[in-house]
Amino acid sequence: MQKIIAEFLSGIAEASDEQKLEAIRIEALGKQGVITAQLRSLGSMSIADRKLRGAEINGLRDVVQSALSERKIHLKQLNVSAKLAQEGLDVSLPVRSGSETHGRIHPVSQVIDEITAIFADMGFAIAEGPEIETDFYNFTALNFPIGHPAREMHDTFFMNADVSGHRKVLRTHTSPVQIRTMENVEPPIRVIIPGRTYRNDSDQTHTPMFHQVEGLVIDKSSHMGHLKWVLENFLKAFFEVEHLKMRFRPSFFPFTEPSMEADILCSTEGGELRIGQGNKWMEILGCGMVHPNVLRNCGLDPDIYQGFAWGMGIDRIAMLKYGMPDLRAFFDADVRWLDHYGFRPLDIPTLFGGL
Repeated sequence: MQKIIAEFLSGIAEASDEQKLEAIRIEALGKQGVITAQLRSLGSMSIADRKLRGAEINGLRDVVQSALSERKIHLKQLNVSAKLAQEGLDVSLPVRSGSETHGRIHPVSQVIDEITAIFADMGFAIAEGPEIETDFYNFTALNFPIGHPAREMHDTFFMNADVSGHRKVLRTHTSPVQIRTMENVEPPIRVIIPGRTYRNDSDQTHTPMFHQVEGLVIDKSSHMGHLKWVLENFLKAFFEVEHLKMRFRPSFFPFTEPSMEADILCSTEGGELRIGQGNKWMEILGCGMVHPNVLRNCGLDPDIYQGFAWGMGIDRIAMLKYGMPDLRAFFDADVRWLDHYGFRPLDIPTLFGGL
């Protein structure tokens, strides 16, 4: 028995996996095992021999069981160590970027968020409206006379006539939302209106579909000074400059009176655009006091209420701020362009954190 037990212990020590260890356990301690057979033989012995042999056989059994348990624990530790070595990570390598770092926010969406952050800080709300509009909201209510060039096919996308003969249009500006807001909201009104607009034009700085943001303020005491202050502070915050020089030139829009176009001072030295310095003037937006006819068309008394409005191209100011040379690339869906000009999705624009 001592020789057999020694062989079992040697086999246990050399077992390289749990399957071999289990085979030795069955051979030694299984139902038909060697030690199990010795234990069965105790019943045929005398009491004296049974006490002596029983103690010896049980002691050998305990030795084998202890060796099996220790080797099993050791093999499990070896397996864990091998698995850890195989699945280990080299922490000196760059961290693999997750999906949230691959996606990009389109510059138009980013700039809309920036504009919203600035005007929200001034107390403006956001207004929205349909992109397919009636002639009344797109032209008539905004004081466009019959025969105005903007009503012609060369500039406006007209839909097919309905059963009553009326033709809807793809809105040429976001100004129809101003009309809808004045119809449904009691003054005072202070809103901005970002959205898609459509005109029949396409070149380096024009596309058939583009984005505009307009602003509207209606109350009993607003005036040109308020308009200038709002626009100046918006442009300072948007272009992130401390000093900005603006000038206002007389212009004409059917829906404002007086009407103006605003220019900002800039520099293009070295092929780089710098806002707020230099000696060149660049047109940036159109604005003016809301025309009394527009107020009347919305059911407001121009002798009581007055207000101002402005509008600018979102795509254009995005090009100016972020140095994009061609507007058409905004809509080409080129992933390489978006990787270059796009923004990380978790970088939310705020005035205190930076646009």
